[in-house]
Amino acid sequence: MMAWTDRHCRFFHRLLTRHTLLYTEMVTTGALIHGNAAQHLHFNAEEHPVALQLGGSEPADLARCARLGQARGYDEINLNCGCPSERVLRGAFGACLMGEAALVRDCVKAMVDVVDIPVTVKHRIGIDKVESYDFVRDFVGTVAEGGCQVFLVHARNAWLKGLSPKENREIPPLRYELVHRLKHDFPQLTIAVNGGITTNEQIAAQLAHVDGVMIGREAYHNPWLLVDWDVRFYGDTSRPAPNREAVELAMVDYMERAHAEDGVNWYSIASHMLGLRHGLHGARKWRQVWSDHHLKPLPAREVWAMAQAHVGHPAEATHTDSLVSSN
Repeated sequence: MMAWTDRHCRFFHRLLTRHTLLYTEMVTTGALIHGNAAQHLHFNAEEHPVALQLGGSEPADLARCARLGQARGYDEINLNCGCPSERVLRGAFGACLMGEAALVRDCVKAMVDVVDIPVTVKHRIGIDKVESYDFVRDFVGTVAEGGCQVFLVHARNAWLKGLSPKENREIPPLRYELVHRLKHDFPQLTIAVNGGITTNEQIAAQLAHVDGVMIGREAYHNPWLLVDWDVRFYGDTSRPAPNREAVELAMVDYMERAHAEDGVNWYSIASHMLGLRHGLHGARKWRQVWSDHHLKPLPAREVWAMAQAHVGHPAEATHTDSLVSSN
């Protein structure tokens, strides 16, 4: 989800669900140690609970970055051992780390030793043509020795050669049964499943076998899927579900805030909410307004008014006080 789940995207998703744990895009240790750490780690208070996902393979570097993440206020540190892109292969981290379970264990231990927040691992069920359950079972068992108690498992192999990152999300077959076996064999661990899950019914079915479900691209392209989660999966009936108009207007308020605080143009924020009206009448023309780069010089609220003309009914909300929570 690199370049997708930035702080603006996470603010948008938090308007839809108060309880779901959100993850940053992967940030490399090199970017934090040698780049602008403050910029990479910046997030909105409303995003909690939010996890910092790190990419790296040097225990000392990961420990240093985990400390930075905890100091900044993140609720969890997640080590990415599942990304198969060429960039991470060149850096010897991501999915290729699954072939070095002892190193991942040492990386986890280095982070666990210096932070008080959970250290978790996201990984695949295997790499290349290694399809034996024993491989992922031994990986989890070894990494758990370092102090990891939570594993987020993409139920596909990562093919390190021959497939693009996009193909790696589609071609290797989904094998949910291996993730279910992990939960059976490691009942003391928290096991969450990821990959190919697109409906609330599928989420509910998976929760009969595992402790959690991670949703990536479906949440981005069809974000209204999230709006029922607080009630359906967390049992929180304390507030009514927001409507699309209120959420959109809250994003306009946020665009104005981000521009005032950091000089961010609304255009770079709007791209993350283009799925808000997915499947609804007028959605195509509504998206065209919010994605029209010719409108960038206009204030966000003027663009919002132009987009509303294609929705087919007036905005239902005039303020957003009840939408944003810092908890």
